[in-house]
Amino acid sequence: MTWDVRMRNNMFRRLPVEQATGRLYGGRHRLRVVYRTRDLVVLGLGVMIGSGIFKISGEQAATTAGPSVIISFLIAGGVCFLAALSYAELSSIVPVAGSAYSFSYVAFGEIWAWVVGWALVLELLLAASVVARAWSLYAAQALADFAVPVPSWLAGIIGQEKGFDLFAFGILVLLIVMLATGSRMSLRSLWFMVMAKLIVIGLVVATGLKFFHAGNLTPFVPPERPAPAGAETVLDAVLGAVTGSRPEVFGIWGIFAAAPAIAFAYIGFDLIATASEETDDAPRKVPRGMLTSLAIAVVLYVAVAVAMVGMVSPDRLDPAKPLLATAFGLVGADSMGKIIDVGAVLALTTVILVVLISLTRVVFSMSRDGLLPRPIAGMSRYRVPSRATLVAGGAAVVMSQSVNVLTLEQMVVIGTLFAFLFVSAGVLALRRDRPDLHRPFRVPAAPVTAVATILATGWLMLNLKVQTWGYFTVWMAAGILIYLVYGRRKSQMKLLLDAPPPARPVAARMEAPPPGVAPFEGAAGFDAFGGSTPPDGFPAVGRHGTGGRPNVPAPESPYPTGRYSAGRREPHARESGPYGREGTAEPPADPYALDPDVPNPFASGPHPAAGRYGPEELGSNPYEGGRYGTGPYTRDPYVQEPYEDGEREEPPYPGGRHRR
Repeated sequence: MTWDVRMRNNMFRRLPVEQATGRLYGGRHRLRVVYRTRDLVVLGLGVMIGSGIFKISGEQAATTAGPSVIISFLIAGGVCFLAALSYAELSSIVPVAGSAYSFSYVAFGEIWAWVVGWALVLELLLAASVVARAWSLYAAQALADFAVPVPSWLAGIIGQEKGFDLFAFGILVLLIVMLATGSRMSLRSLWFMVMAKLIVIGLVVATGLKFFHAGNLTPFVPPERPAPAGAETVLDAVLGAVTGSRPEVFGIWGIFAAAPAIAFAYIGFDLIATASEETDDAPRKVPRGMLTSLAIAVVLYVAVAVAMVGMVSPDRLDPAKPLLATAFGLVGADSMGKIIDVGAVLALTTVILVVLISLTRVVFSMSRDGLLPRPIAGMSRYRVPSRATLVAGGAAVVMSQSVNVLTLEQMVVIGTLFAFLFVSAGVLALRRDRPDLHRPFRVPAAPVTAVATILATGWLMLNLKVQTWGYFTVWMAAGILIYLVYGRRKSQMKLLLDAPPPARPVAARMEAPPPGVAPFEGAAGFDAFGGSTPPDGFPAVGRHGTGGRPNVPAPESPYPTGRYSAGRREPHARESGPYGREGTAEPPADPYALDPDVPNPFASGPHPAAGRYGPEELGSNPYEGGRYGTGPYTRDPYVQEPYEDGEREEPPYPGGRHRR
């Protein structure tokens, strides 16, 4: 099997960086540029700061880590920051819409790109569905807190954890239509909602710190307790099988056990990479926006956690209730509950919006590569991937209304952490295989940083539930089956490798003349065609002589010996002398020579026959010393001299057919 065939059928075929950055797809599939650095920061904050900032600190403090949840936030933030460094470097090399999917295609090959892309689809599809359900719950709670009357027929279809929910359905459809029509309202709305929720977070932190009491932080690391049933992680299962121990919460172990759930809150910085293709100067602005937004999010989450655990002891919190609002109620700041409701609704709206943008771009990129049906990647007249938006958004709507998605939050985390592993490994792979690539951003101490990211990410994945790993395995097995059945055959890389090479012009085959027919004659002679007759339709007369076509008499020519003669051209006499094409004895007559008997109008003095080419000085000859003159230079007849008034005379014939 040749190398080309092996490459076409190889599932590990890599996408060259030059093709990944746009040359393969052409202008029809290019996304319009809409984002600047500050837009990317807002995009990251829009997805990272959701309802989790209002509940996750209290939830993890009450059930897993206690006041030491602050350390859990820092651990999760540190792991995400390491992963963000790897994303930043690969985004500066491959600034396209596919994010980790495209990075894996370049670094590892097609099958691994599909696996990562399929994990991203799981993450984003579930995230959109989960957050839409949470949005409905908070919206219904806000209506109740503000005493807004709700009709009885509506009360049963809003704020539902499973089954049909009108609010979840409506918010998804509204945002999908905005994105599919390329509305600029989406970016403006994102700016407004992010600024509004930052104001709410500022009020929460400032108010919480007013009630801060250091005694609520002790003991900072509560003693270990047995974990509740159904909360066993993969690491617990492994340690239980080896040592016989039971899973525990709180204590040192609880600090690390809370980190994976908190990582769910930070997820979103990686989604900025999906906007690379829509960002001006993406290799520099995307890493900057990614790291800046993540740093701001970590600071805000830690600030809320400090205010939360310093305001109320975790032992007084009930995980079944809205924890932050409950904490403010316990300290007498009930009005903050309404502000939190508004902030949560705004925060979740931005999360849904950014997640849908990212889901659309991943689906668009995979379809553009042929691993999903290629028509999905078509661009609409709004210069946005409207088909991908409708397909991906429609899947999110169906999932949110048909699956109890609130029980699958950890599936979002495992899909993201799986992508983190490949992105970190991709930095090492491309540093080894393509050291020549231009890297506007480089991971500091890349080998150590990338390996540390892989180990830390693997640790977080082991702290996820066994049930989550089981669901993830089923999802990935289904994805590999889809690739083998469809994507492997429809891949654009395979089609390009299968395409025949471009046709090259090949000289027509010349056959030998029939017996008894003279070969080609003429100036070029027989040798011009390698001893064969000219092809049909070739003129029998002309430069190549009388030709060799049988039974075709040569026409009479008015030029018996010239270039277009019908007969063979007579050779020049090969006598001594340098003149003539073949060398002749006498030089040809000079067509410019003047007759000595005719007065020369350009001559002066005693040399009337000198003429234009005369060897003597010609006095007032206007061509003297010019292009053909032999005397000193006086005037070039081919250069227009200015008139006395300074204007130059235009030549009567300004030039060729394209002159104006």
